[in-house]
Amino acid sequence: MTLELRGRARVLGDRINTDYIIASSRKKETLDPHELKRWLLEAVDPGFADSVEPDDILVAGHAFGCGSAMEVAVTVVLAAGIRVVVAKSFSRTYFRNAVNNGLIPVECDSAIFEEGDEVTVRLGTEAVEVVRAADGTVAHATPLPPFVLQILTAGGLVPYLKARGGFAGTTP
Repeated sequence: MTLELRGRARVLGDRINTDYIIASSRKKETLDPHELKRWLLEAVDPGFADSVEPDDILVAGHAFGCGSAMEVAVTVVLAAGIRVVVAKSFSRTYFRNAVNNGLIPVECDSAIFEEGDEVTVRLGTEAVEVVRAADGTVAHATPLPPFVLQILTAGGLVPYLKARGGFAGTTP
């Protein structure tokens, strides 16, 4: 099973926490990610949300998604049309929330990517690669377990379970 996605790199720094992704002050009125997406990453760049295009790929440094465990920090990224986040490392909670909601978390040395680079992410059961289109430079990423790749391919944990009637090896 191989999944391939292409998009424009949107480069961020280290320690992009969940309050940078979507500010707590914005969550007072609603948790609807389709409403909140207009404030995506406003603490980092006030014009970021307006500049996002479908299939953009977030590229970050260490500890992406650190901070609170609110799922909306994942779902707002998806609502903006972003399906992949490439980072040197993720908060474990953000990583789990990403997989559960179908946002693809890819861990690799992201320093080779620059803002606007065209990037291809190839996820397979044996290898995960992130390729910069301009020169073919490849960042080899941490492989994902096959069951995680199946969950991501299904669009998240709920669609995965609905399609299978439960977890593998269990009876509904």
